[in-house]
Amino acid sequence: MAWLSLKVLLVGLSFLGCLYPLVDFSFSGETRGQKPNFVIILADDMGWGDLGANWAGTKDTANLDKMAAEGMRFVDFHAAASTCSPSRAALLTGRLGLRNGVTHNFAVTSVGGLPLNETTLAEVLRGAGYVTGMIGKWHLGHHGSHHPSFRGEDPRGTGYLGNRGFDYYFGIPYSHDMGCTDTPGYNHPPCPACPRGDRPSRNLERDCYSDVALPLYENLNIVEQPVNLSALAQKYAEKATQFIRQASTSGRPFLLYVGLAHMHVPLTRTPLSAGPRSLRPYSAGLREMDRLVGRIKDTVDLEGKNNTFLWFTGDNGPWAQKCELAGSVGPFTGLWQARRACWTSSPPCWPWLGLPCPEDDALTVWTSRRCCSAGRRRDTGSMETLNHVLFHPNSGAAGEDGALQTVRLERYKAFYVTGGARACDGSVGPERRHERPLIFDLEADLAEAAPLAEGGAQYRAVLPRVAAALAGALDDIARDRVSRADYSQDPSARPCCDPRRPACRCPAA
Repeated sequence: MAWLSLKVLLVGLSFLGCLYPLVDFSFSGETRGQKPNFVIILADDMGWGDLGANWAGTKDTANLDKMAAEGMRFVDFHAAASTCSPSRAALLTGRLGLRNGVTHNFAVTSVGGLPLNETTLAEVLRGAGYVTGMIGKWHLGHHGSHHPSFRGEDPRGTGYLGNRGFDYYFGIPYSHDMGCTDTPGYNHPPCPACPRGDRPSRNLERDCYSDVALPLYENLNIVEQPVNLSALAQKYAEKATQFIRQASTSGRPFLLYVGLAHMHVPLTRTPLSAGPRSLRPYSAGLREMDRLVGRIKDTVDLEGKNNTFLWFTGDNGPWAQKCELAGSVGPFTGLWQARRACWTSSPPCWPWLGLPCPEDDALTVWTSRRCCSAGRRRDTGSMETLNHVLFHPNSGAAGEDGALQTVRLERYKAFYVTGGARACDGSVGPERRHERPLIFDLEADLAEAAPLAEGGAQYRAVLPRVAAALAGALDDIARDRVSRADYSQDPSARPCCDPRRPACRCPAA
């Protein structure tokens, strides 16, 4: 029997938006007429250099490295933002924040979320007969009408039908540093545990949340508040494997989207039995993430190996402000800006998994032996981009949220704004706007150590093309159907198991 096997694993994303993705998908003659399953695993704040498949010095990701060795690595793969909410919104919609309305992170008390007129990947696949599930971090707005599995009338009385396309949800509504826990883990600076009884909370840092505990949801119900962070990875693995088994038994194709807590701070205090005593917290976290992914892959291999796409990727690269608790950027150091303590993150753009694509600058479409596209088909398992221009919107540094301030044109990368991001030592570089952008030749200068000389022939040849590409994108966005996210806040929007108890703590079971 003829076999067609294509394994791809989305591996690692750098601070500057460079990412090597990996997928694992294979098909046999028996399954050729079936719809493929999709498993998407999204790591949080992971560095490009965190994975051994990318960086030889890393020894903590055996399962992911094996997937990379067996599969396909996309070596110039990008996500669509440098912070959590915009990156996730673009992943699910295929549209940049200037189009889908999500240009910066939602808060604990945000009233709105991903605009309801935006279509998600889960909605498209469910309409095609898929069973859909999400496990992990949502961070796309209010847990009511904008909850990933909400289908009924908006509990806030707006009358919207909030259906994000997921049949099942288990996870946390936002980043796990946005609520206190009884097991705080490692953070820089550290945050206190949730208050108990009548003991007042201690808000040591403005970025610590002590008035509301981090909740864990199953569909619309809070099942634990505060979350036990030390047990969260195990729960995610159990729910993911359970979903895959149940979906496979149903006979329907499935989509599973897993938004990991790793490698975002706080890093969990992994039991010593899980690794050497001398293992630093970040390495221990990488090993825990690797074991979780390995368990999911083992279940996919058992239940649907011959007909499943398995993707692993990162959302936006390491959070440099967290010092030794942040990941590795590998060779993508952005030296010119780093020397001035004024980093910007140039985020990444997501490929649409072989589905009909909206025309959007967020999409870089890759072709493979299995997948068709509007461009040329390659009979090798390699990839090609149909769009030689990528736009990196601001979502965490200087400039306006969502603005297209960095342009990638083939081998060149042009910065119109630099500065504004916080470094490990707390310093923030001054915002600088460049009427004539800084342009780097990434083939000759991967670390972005020195921009091209403005008077040089190479700069003069590239500048008009960069300017034309940016102007064309902005004109297209101006004529597009653009959404607006509601970023207003209301204290009553915070998820709360029992408002009578400190930090909304659930009653003891």
